Amino acid sequence: MIEVAEQRFVFRFGKAEYNLSSRTHLMGILNVTPDSFSDGGKYVGRQAALEHALRMVQDGADIIDVGGESTRPKSHAYGEGSEIVAIDGELERVIPVIEDLARLSEVPISIDTYKSAVAMEALKAGASIVNDISGFTFDTAMPSVVAAAGASAVVMHIQGTPKTMQQNPSYQDLFGEVIGFLEKAVEKGRRAGVQQIIVDPGIGFGKSMEHNLQLIGRLNRLSALACPVLVGPSRKTFIGAVLNAPVDERLEGSLASATACILNGAHLLRVHDVKETKRAALLADAINHSMSEPE
Repeated sequence: MIEVAEQRFVFRFGKAEYNLSSRTHLMGILNVTPDSFSDGGKYVGRQAALEHALRMVQDGADIIDVGGESTRPKSHAYGEGSEIVAIDGELERVIPVIEDLARLSEVPISIDTYKSAVAMEALKAGASIVNDISGFTFDTAMPSVVAAAGASAVVMHIQGTPKTMQQNPSYQDLFGEVIGFLEKAVEKGRRAGVQQIIVDPGIGFGKSMEHNLQLIGRLNRLSALACPVLVGPSRKTFIGAVLNAPVDERLEGSLASATACILNGAHLLRVHDVKETKRAALLADAINHSMSEPE
């Protein structure tokens, strides 16, 4: 295990308070979309979405991340990629689910959007976290919307847009560029008044297979940002490339990637398979804690 400087992050999300430094926390993925790369169409219906969210909570999810627009890239694997969803259409997908979940559970809810208008309504409906894949770059109003609601933010690194990000991504200095981008995102949030910010290196968002492997292998370098680190390797294309496995056969690779992220400094994981990842995280956390004990 790579030694990571100990940092204490106690964050409050709505009624819940989590010490993100104490163990790995899991963000369960709830895509209410017809075209997400892994589970598109499964949870479009309001009742199906709610049942899946509550099942993830039961399985150990600490946060539910609700998304109404796919970010499936244009690529050989995914064809033309996802289409941009109008604000009204995105709201129709996510708001009823957020309202239902907020009424039936106290689990913190995250809204996965880069649109400030969607974020504003989702925060009113019961969300307490905004997960912005653009790191506050696609919509300049986003930091002030998050701050005004007293909400938290996840800022992710992306190169390009969902349509273009996997078209030959390249870097002169992978870690320098990713960390520099996230530093600017954190600064934007701080200037606007956002008190709680989580950073995400953006696995699969404008990265080659090798870029993703390098980011996971040296994830501890993100500790320089002095923010909790969230990583989302679950079922991603790089796993399929390494294992020569389709998206529905990537559980083992997802768990191996999750474990590597934890041992290299991740505080949160964004995952599809909550129950299985929870078990892997418990063991990885035990290993991490054992390394901190005196010999």
